Amino acid sequence: MPDKPHGMSDGNTGEPIRLSRLMSMRGICSRREADRYIALGLVEVDGDIVQTLGCRVYPDQEIRLSPHAQSQQGQLITVLLNKPPGYVSGQPEKGYRSAVTLITRTNSIYPNTPVPRHKGLAPAGRLDINSSGLMIYTEDGRIAKQLIGEHGQIEKEYVVRVQGEITERRIRQLTEGIYLDGKRLRHASIWQTGQEQLIFILKEGRKRQIRRMCKAVGLTVNTLVRTRIGKIELTGIPRGKWRLLGNQENF
Repeated sequence: MPDKPHGMSDGNTGEPIRLSRLMSMRGICSRREADRYIALGLVEVDGDIVQTLGCRVYPDQEIRLSPHAQSQQGQLITVLLNKPPGYVSGQPEKGYRSAVTLITRTNSIYPNTPVPRHKGLAPAGRLDINSSGLMIYTEDGRIAKQLIGEHGQIEKEYVVRVQGEITERRIRQLTEGIYLDGKRLRHASIWQTGQEQLIFILKEGRKRQIRRMCKAVGLTVNTLVRTRIGKIELTGIPRGKWRLLGNQENF
């Protein structure tokens, strides 16, 4: 029989849910981080410290991180990298290097910036090996969820050069009528900026999505560059270089 939800009372509504999951859903932190904070006694529910892993709570209960946990979150690092073609976004594949290996002192656009440990950095979204542009590597589960969560609303902008005739009909199909893996894609903003060039703005990121979208309407992608994620632009970061997300910056 499942444990009684913490703080059970007549005033609580909804179905009980694991505390760590609810913290992730609210964007407080990732589920893994939530479990660590709970175990350390750094989470309060309705003013009471909760240290039981797997504890269930009601969706309308108040959850708060201790000042110490909030301070720890403030120290989490996020890296903005201009990935060149030929590098994989995640774990290295045979014969190729991971783009995270470019995060070195030599490649920093600010030479005095301390170089973060690669081990703690995870890609928040990916670019395939032939694509280039803005990559985000972060220690912060909140940022990862914001950028790659299932219901995320953060825009990603791409400059795409294609082979094939760009027509209004094909742009209309790309914008509203494409299915991938049996599911209809979310609405995309797409327009032409040159004879062979399109701008894509998406709010989702399925595997090789733009290349597969173009193929579905008879276009072939020659080059693909991600130029913006939310409010963060690639401008000022040369190819193969990186910088840290500033304290006052957000997506």
